Amino acid sequence: MESIDQVERRTAIGRPTALAAATTMQAIVQSRYGAAAQVLELRDIPKPVAAKGEVLVRVHAASIHVGDAIIMAGRPYFLRLATGLGKPKNAVPGTDVAGTVEAVGTGVTALRVGDAVFGWCTGGFADYVCVSADHFVPKPANLSFEQAAAVGVSATTALQLLRDQGKLQPGQKVLINGASGGVGPFAVQIAKAFGAEVTGVCSTGNVEMVRSIGADHVVDYTKEDFTKGEPHYDFILDNVANHSLADTRHALSPNGVLQPNGGGHSSGRWIGSIGGVIKVALIAKFVRQQLGPSVKFQNRADLLALTELIEAGKVTPVIDGTYPLSRTAEAMRHVAEGHARGTVVLTMRPTIA
Repeated sequence: MESIDQVERRTAIGRPTALAAATTMQAIVQSRYGAAAQVLELRDIPKPVAAKGEVLVRVHAASIHVGDAIIMAGRPYFLRLATGLGKPKNAVPGTDVAGTVEAVGTGVTALRVGDAVFGWCTGGFADYVCVSADHFVPKPANLSFEQAAAVGVSATTALQLLRDQGKLQPGQKVLINGASGGVGPFAVQIAKAFGAEVTGVCSTGNVEMVRSIGADHVVDYTKEDFTKGEPHYDFILDNVANHSLADTRHALSPNGVLQPNGGGHSSGRWIGSIGGVIKVALIAKFVRQQLGPSVKFQNRADLLALTELIEAGKVTPVIDGTYPLSRTAEAMRHVAEGHARGTVVLTMRPTIA
């Protein structure tokens, strides 16, 4: 069994690292799987030091996405093969952050001390993170640190699904089912930036928000079922899977395609929504209008592509709310329960744009 000291020394990058002898930082530490209130603890742990090729970033803000909540809970159990069998491999959760470069390791030339940056890491729910310099790019001047921290995995997922999977073209008609969650608002804006005619599907309370970010049409799913209308969409991105695949494909034009984002919701302990992902993969082999599951990953090139869209005013993160690091459990519970309207952000200290 690991000692407390060994757990702490994994710190923000989930591996041993050089430490400043008497220097600590605050971080959210998780030593077992479970509900947020029971397993997330605010603690002082050693502050990391930048090694060769790394940067030390003072975190101003970090965002929470649904994947963080899934890893925290450790369900479905199947995922523990990757995240850790008995407890999380990474004691500090969080991946998407924005902050200021405080130190650079040898060999780092692209970033300098004082640069405002955003990117991805392991252990983002902390005052500092240490990670390869390639994981960070300069923060767009027109975004606050809170907004920049919200870009991360959600915007990258939307970009890859629309651009790489959907091969989106100007003039196409696109429907985003689940337009008000984490990925949805980015998908609406990116599709508009690519020249598509965009329809967003959401609940009554989110109609005005979805319209405000550029959707040409908004469907309130509590009043209208988009699968019952005339089929005419060239591409459907389905973030919520609240209809069968067959019913959703009914809304496609003859040459249109459906891209599910995940396998649907499931509370199964062992495989969760994995069964749905397998089903989608099998159907995609035989149904022309069905795209298979996509493996999404963050990378520097996509962060730079998103930066261009952001600086051009075509994409702006939608923030559901901000919470101090001390209220991470509350924020995580809000995300896990599916209440987030946009992205939930943690703040480490008062910041300026």
